[in-house]
Amino acid sequence: MYRTAIEQLLKWKQSKYRKPLIIEGARQVGKTWLMKEFGKTAYADTVYINFDSNSRMSELFSSDLDTDRLIRGLELYIGRKINPNNSLLIFDEVQEVPRALTSLKYFYENAPEYHIVCAGSLLGIALHPGTSFPVGKVDFLKLYPLSFKEFLMATDREQFAELLDSRDFQMITAFKETYIDALKLYYYVGGMPEAVQSFRDNKDFNEVREIQKRILEAYEQDFSKHAPNEIVPRLRMLWNGIPSQLAKENKKFIYGLIREGARAKDYETAIMWLTDCGLVHKVSRVNAAHIPLKAYEDLKAFKLFVVDVGLLGCMTGLHQHTLLEGNNLFIEFKGALTEQYVCQQLKTIDDLDVYYYTNDRGSSEVDFVVNTGEKIIPVEVKAEVNLKAKSLKTYQEKYSPEVCIRTSMTDYKKEEWLINLPLYAIDQIAKI
Repeated sequence: MYRTAIEQLLKWKQSKYRKPLIIEGARQVGKTWLMKEFGKTAYADTVYINFDSNSRMSELFSSDLDTDRLIRGLELYIGRKINPNNSLLIFDEVQEVPRALTSLKYFYENAPEYHIVCAGSLLGIALHPGTSFPVGKVDFLKLYPLSFKEFLMATDREQFAELLDSRDFQMITAFKETYIDALKLYYYVGGMPEAVQSFRDNKDFNEVREIQKRILEAYEQDFSKHAPNEIVPRLRMLWNGIPSQLAKENKKFIYGLIREGARAKDYETAIMWLTDCGLVHKVSRVNAAHIPLKAYEDLKAFKLFVVDVGLLGCMTGLHQHTLLEGNNLFIEFKGALTEQYVCQQLKTIDDLDVYYYTNDRGSSEVDFVVNTGEKIIPVEVKAEVNLKAKSLKTYQEKYSPEVCIRTSMTDYKKEEWLINLPLYAIDQIAKI
């Protein structure tokens, strides 16, 4: 399957300022496959080292971190010479040997000619501030589940993905039924690579659901295996409570919905753990829309979304027959799937900061507010065809943004202050 992250990896390879690269992302979003595919397509040789339960690597990195010595040890381990000009070094599950993470600093300073990429299913935890980590000595790349556009490409609709990038909305509208049908499938299948591959090969919804259940079980096992014992019960309650939070009209996260009397301080560590693992997207509120948005962030108010729309559907028991019921899928449990979908797509866009907005009285809410670096764009998400946008109009009158976006199932249309952008084209938001 084609992943757009390959293009970022190629830029990294060619950069004269290249540092060792760390790929972050939740378990099973395709990090290992991506690194190996990159090695296969862009290098003459790939050296793949998995650090999980690897006593020899633990031993190699346990003493001094002299880069010549480490390279010599790696060459002995793999049985061949490593050529810094055409070899890609892959360190997988690198968080299992923390000193291997520390060594990246010395590779950057003393042996920058080596091309090193690293990943690990719980690497976000290892990289948490306060651990021994080479800050400023590494590059980062975040990997998410397949975006809708990548899903189109994976399911033999490459020309439709290219058409979206052309932004020829007259032509796009002519083929809207193809996009809507594909979007329904994406809501159900989601973007986890194994689920997408299974659907592409077998078109079996039951098999897709079984894969999603296995992925969710693996996440829950990670809670018990890797999280501090005292927060495991809270992690489970928090994780399993996200669908009901998203089903509320006001999707702001409310601790009391997890357990009566629950308070922020009881769950802060659990939220941080899930965020660091890449399992949830935490979208904070802003109470004003000025650059930089981060200066107006309200740390006490936020929404939580899960990593993948297909997994959210699995958590809620969404049935495959819903796919056949017109556009009902898009308004399933108060449009929460649609808001999840939009958040997931926005997160895959480079250099886009994502927040949501409510005014101080709470009388006006805009589902997402994104900062492109140059402008702030409010985004109202409409799961239904009913397109009243009172909150967006209130926001527009107060802040006079250059452009406002309303994304829904209706066709593309540019009005005075508002662009109607179809849900299936939301990834074009920064380019319109």
